[in-house]
Amino acid sequence: MNGLFLRWLLVTISIIITSYLVDGIWVDGFFSAFFAAAVLGILNALFRPILIIITLPINFITFGLFTFVINALLLKMVSGVVPGFHVYGFWAAVFGSLIISLVSWVLSSFVNERGRISYIDLKKKNGDIWE
Repeated sequence: MNGLFLRWLLVTISIIITSYLVDGIWVDGFFSAFFAAAVLGILNALFRPILIIITLPINFITFGLFTFVINALLLKMVSGVVPGFHVYGFWAAVFGSLIISLVSWVLSSFVNERGRISYIDLKKKNGDIWE
């Protein structure tokens, strides 16, 4: 359960970072981003697989780039549901979903399978060998 809460916080942080980077995305406060991350997670879990299956032919034709459109539509849906989280325009939603995905992927790379923050400590031994 700790891993779920930690990942939820990481997505919240990525939403806040995205609001600073993309002009068309505004977050009124931490709790707005917190609830936006929760709703985005629920929509990604419930609707995203269905939308990807429905749009499979167009996704195949565009080599998977239509997935960005699906992510942008889900982000716009979240902005319609969560008060204090605003996405203005389609391209802001596309760039915002891309940045949210990248930032949360980078931050989640520090979380191990048990839901704890971890890192790999490498030391150079015997010349050019890292252990």
